[in-house]
Amino acid sequence: MGVLFDECAEHRIGTRVHLDRPLDIDASARTHHTLPELATLVREAAGWLAAAGAGPGDRVAIVKDNHWDYDLLACAAVRIGAVPAQLSAHLSGEVLGTLLARIGPTLLVTTAQVLEDGRKEGTDLAAAARATLVLDDDAVPGTLGMDDVRGHITPGPHRRHDDEPLVIHHTSGTTGVPKLVVHSTRTIIGKLARFESLRLPHIGLRRGDVLANASSFAHGRTFCWSASTLCMGPADISIITTQDPNLADPVLRAHPPTVLEALPASFVRFQPLTEGLDNPFRRVRVVISTYDAVHPPTVRAYLRASRHRRPVWVEGWGQTETGPLTFRFHTRRSADRASGGAGTRNLGRPVPVKTRLRVVDPDTFRPLPSGQAGLVLARTAACALGYVGEDDRWLAKRHGTWWNTGDIGARNRDGSIELLDREVDRTPQLSCLRTEDLIEARLPQVLECVVLAESGREPLPVVVTADGVLDQDRWKEAVRDLPPLCEPVALTWDQVPRTGTGKVRRRELLHRLTGRTGTYGSGRWT
Repeated sequence: MGVLFDECAEHRIGTRVHLDRPLDIDASARTHHTLPELATLVREAAGWLAAAGAGPGDRVAIVKDNHWDYDLLACAAVRIGAVPAQLSAHLSGEVLGTLLARIGPTLLVTTAQVLEDGRKEGTDLAAAARATLVLDDDAVPGTLGMDDVRGHITPGPHRRHDDEPLVIHHTSGTTGVPKLVVHSTRTIIGKLARFESLRLPHIGLRRGDVLANASSFAHGRTFCWSASTLCMGPADISIITTQDPNLADPVLRAHPPTVLEALPASFVRFQPLTEGLDNPFRRVRVVISTYDAVHPPTVRAYLRASRHRRPVWVEGWGQTETGPLTFRFHTRRSADRASGGAGTRNLGRPVPVKTRLRVVDPDTFRPLPSGQAGLVLARTAACALGYVGEDDRWLAKRHGTWWNTGDIGARNRDGSIELLDREVDRTPQLSCLRTEDLIEARLPQVLECVVLAESGREPLPVVVTADGVLDQDRWKEAVRDLPPLCEPVALTWDQVPRTGTGKVRRRELLHRLTGRTGTYGSGRWT
């Protein structure tokens, strides 16, 4: 990864990169780049990190605004032999302080705004690192500015063993402080990125493709994506850093994508753009969704927006610790079937040759027959090396050679997995996830539904609408045949606490609405 951009430039891969705003590390403030230009920027950044005191074996923490230069900085750190730890600036100051204490970085690369936000919350983030490099301000006392590190000689690439730590990413953190996951070159590049770079029929990336990605670039998905995508050399890559459809629309229209990848939350926010004949998704042939399930109305909207004869929605299910475990494909026909309430919770079959799954009893860990719900265990050679500072937590999720996903699901007769709930979020009355699918299918005005489960109480439905208002008569009609639910709470999108990937922080939302955080599940494997 330290020479990824150099090698792409040497092989004369002609991919053009388009940005919705300039990279935070690019003084020229350009919004269009070639791969040779980005290779130069990575080499310069490697010099900055070395000048700031980072070297082989050191940990370099990166916390900044969402942009693809998270991965460019990570590649620069890898180039000098350091281990980058990418942390989302979306995290609170308290959580960032906890994660930085576990990492113990030699260097913290951040912005003045991140440091100021931490101080306002009572956390001195810079105190966790031996040195701090501020990307956007040269006047932060006790830190290095860009003028202090520019112009230094870039060290030559430093090689490491394939099984040594390569990069650290944090999990989504929907239930509390995220875990810090350590991957090696073998696991995240050799097993994940290499597999993803296969030119599979119909869904594989082609050299003429225009690829748009609207993601959270602090997470492991884009680090892996950067490796596989650049090596496959699409014609164009568009980077979307915002979930505001009005800000994303100009880039999408200027470079209409043929392949689209986004966060589930971004798909929901961009959905109004699918309407109309001149929508920016009219050329899309493949849509890629990871991180979390997307509800049927959203899947249907994007597939219908495409003018391609047979567009495909590729849904991957996995975790930061394992990478993708299953794949499922949605077409216009299957999305229409899901409109009746079937949902998109069938995760598909395990990745052929790469992954094995089994469903076990949560108490005895004995395998369960098809159709019976239990914990989903996975076996994959792409499993990470461990958690930073939480060895006991890592070992608790290992069961011999199997990895405990912490998800409740059931195996269908055809070998596919039906996801029911996270173990910590489950309730005996119903599947929260299936119920959310049903409600969204029956109430088109609902942007998102979240069913919160509490021990000893009926599940609490939270519905997100454009104006935070819900028609009570339509609600009663929609839930008439469902198990008993509490009275719904209607909120706007911005009133719901979310992670950097747009996932709902269910426990925090429950506490805001009820003052309680107790759930029915044990939470032992979160």
